[in-house]
Amino acid sequence: MATLDVRELPPARRHSVIFETFEALQPGQSFTLLNDHDPKPLYYHFTIEQKGRFTWQYLEQGPTLWSVQIGKPESVR
Repeated sequence: MATLDVRELPPARRHSVIFETFEALQPGQSFTLLNDHDPKPLYYHFTIEQKGRFTWQYLEQGPTLWSVQIGKPESVR
């Protein structure tokens, strides 16, 4: 499983890099996102653009690091 650390990226660039990483996944694959704040707005963005086509699991929830496993379910083709 790959890790994407966006903490050093400019905030305006983060979502596009995350979605590019997600799009490159094959069904059944996932990556771990590392962020410096709760990525809840990103979750809502995924819900709008990828409803039913992604998985989301918090691995760590602050206070200085948030880690989320984001994936494509096997059933997504």
